[in-house]
Amino acid sequence: MRILVVGGGGREHALCWAIAASPLCDKLYCAPGNAGIAREAECVAIGTEDLDGLVAFAREKKIDFVVVGPEAPLVAGLVDRLATAGIKAFGPNAAAARLEGSKGFMKDVFAKYGIPTAAYGRFRNAAAAKAFISQSGAPIVVKTDGLAAGKGVIICQSVAEGHAAVDLMMGAREFGAAGDEIVVEEFLDGEEASFFALVDGAHAMPLVGAQDHKRVGDGDTGPNTGGMGAYSPAPIFDDAMQARVMAEIITPTVAGMAAEGAPFKGVLYAGLMITKQGPKVLEYNVRFGDPECEVLMPRLKSDILPALIAAADGQLATFDLRWKSDVAVTVVMAAKGYPGSYQKGTVIEGLDAAEKVPSVHIFHAGTKATVRDGRTVVTANGGRVLAVTATGATVKEAQTRAYQAVDLIRWPEGFCRRDIAWRALPR
Repeated sequence: MRILVVGGGGREHALCWAIAASPLCDKLYCAPGNAGIAREAECVAIGTEDLDGLVAFAREKKIDFVVVGPEAPLVAGLVDRLATAGIKAFGPNAAAARLEGSKGFMKDVFAKYGIPTAAYGRFRNAAAAKAFISQSGAPIVVKTDGLAAGKGVIICQSVAEGHAAVDLMMGAREFGAAGDEIVVEEFLDGEEASFFALVDGAHAMPLVGAQDHKRVGDGDTGPNTGGMGAYSPAPIFDDAMQARVMAEIITPTVAGMAAEGAPFKGVLYAGLMITKQGPKVLEYNVRFGDPECEVLMPRLKSDILPALIAAADGQLATFDLRWKSDVAVTVVMAAKGYPGSYQKGTVIEGLDAAEKVPSVHIFHAGTKATVRDGRTVVTANGGRVLAVTATGATVKEAQTRAYQAVDLIRWPEGFCRRDIAWRALPR
């Protein structure tokens, strides 16, 4: 098969790494890719939101199957466009992708089909939103309705902070059109976790659980980021919790979306809060998580490609995936200053030495191959730049290997957290 993966981050590198190993894959392309993905696939300079260019390329190269990594092209309707062109793709169409593209739509689905989540209100008027916050009290959470690159969520510790968040989103328009409508919701207390299921429109197949670290600093301190590391399995996800999440959250969502006339196909990524009352959904993403994908793919024993095709074809009912018992830990190396302003173009060295650490894979999240002084070097091209992943028989073994690799990478302009997977270590 001729496969095209859309995207250029750590998630897409992990997917390309897994797909390239499939005996079904004869030729693999990635658009736009990055310096690391170039080892697994032929990278093509087409942006993820250039839908015309992606469809034209898929037609030109007679692509058999497209795997869409990021959320923006899914919400924009890339899968619909590919279907019109007669090209099969993994991922939801635009109607189903509203589960991530509109937090208001998502929350309304939860309310209609009895899916446990935080109490909420939807607002297009700033004064009404502020009145709701004043009445509800704090802590409280204010979110942009639309996509904001993972940054449109503000946890407010006081009513004044809540009002300021409304002004930031709807007045200053910090997140552009994503803040035309906002969702204000109850603050949930508990332990966050990530749960993934492949869905074929009618059936859902659970993957393994994972947990990521959203805060930029050790001890889960500092501002939220797109994810500074992850680990799998997550101790909080025992068999009983998985069964409960499937029964109370995933299965009703799949049935609800079908009833709404927007059957979901692809991967459902539920960001959960495990509260004293049980699991509740913070949000849905309609694609693999990043950096969670970087711990899921190394733990997968089965070929990933047939599973993705089965989801697209509506054939998951009798499908099964096998997983390794190993633990996987990913440490994200980011550019200094992230999640604020940061420098691009800095040189990263020592990657070859780092990858010689046993059971280590380095997935590139924001890199570029650049010619400097007549030689090609890897340079940083984003905020989150590398996902250093290691597997091991225990959490401690995987964590130790990951940091051994990190310490061999020479990149003065980068940083990482030093406590990834601390929650899973024996206490």
